[in-house]
Amino acid sequence: MERTVVVAITEGLHARPAALFAQAAGRQQVPVQIAKPGGSPVDASSILGLMTLGAGVGDEVVLSTESDDGEATAALDALTELLAQESLS
Repeated sequence: MERTVVVAITEGLHARPAALFAQAAGRQQVPVQIAKPGGSPVDASSILGLMTLGAGVGDEVVLSTESDDGEATAALDALTELLAQESLS
């Protein structure tokens, strides 16, 4: 299962927003990966992986899971909601 999302976080996925997003991804019941379209996916719970994406405000990213069940949907919903915020605090 996958979902394409536009990053609305003003700072992009760098430093503190990356750390907060990685923590949220690590709390999900299923592993989630994130990638820029056409790029290699990284573990969404890895701060370093997120920072190597270089995803800034307005960039599209693809969230994906191996699962296709309610837990996967809930994980993608939660992480999509975070990426849609202008600021993570």
